[in-house]
Amino acid sequence: MTTDTVWEGKYLSVRKAGTWEYAERKGRITAAVIVAIDAQGQLLLVEQHRVPLGRTCLELPAGLVGDDSAGESVAEAARRELEEETGYHAAVVEERGEFFSSPGMTSESFTLVLATGLTRTGEGGGDEQENITVHRVAPEAVQGFVAAKRREGVAIDAKMLLLLGSGLIAEVTGEPVA
Repeated sequence: MTTDTVWEGKYLSVRKAGTWEYAERKGRITAAVIVAIDAQGQLLLVEQHRVPLGRTCLELPAGLVGDDSAGESVAEAARRELEEETGYHAAVVEERGEFFSSPGMTSESFTLVLATGLTRTGEGGGDEQENITVHRVAPEAVQGFVAAKRREGVAIDAKMLLLLGSGLIAEVTGEPVA
């Protein structure tokens, strides 16, 4: 099937293949999405304004792999982004698999990683263009925390479903997985 570029910007392209129209990150750059558990067993979540939504969004820490340096590994990107966004450095980063964000609309993929052995190195908050709020949430309180944020009008990133329904939190905290 022939693929045509409909529009191209600095970071994204809109492509058409037959009747399908979809967005593609230029250079096929992927992302690392981080489930980070600190020494007290708290899960690190981030909240930041997202321009396409016009409001803040509750998310797992995440970032692009190789956007600043070619050849960057998923683990390197995860450590860099976790420290930038949350102020924590991870001693251990374990890849949990590749996932696709919205395969009917975009080719974007991400690798889910588990980050442990965290050391506080700073305040976090992102770079000069970001204004990230870091939340430390007990794993058993995640569902209620997400519900409360939703009631406040905060958008909830779909990747939060990885925590709410996958049994991942139970696995990393040693609880029996149903």
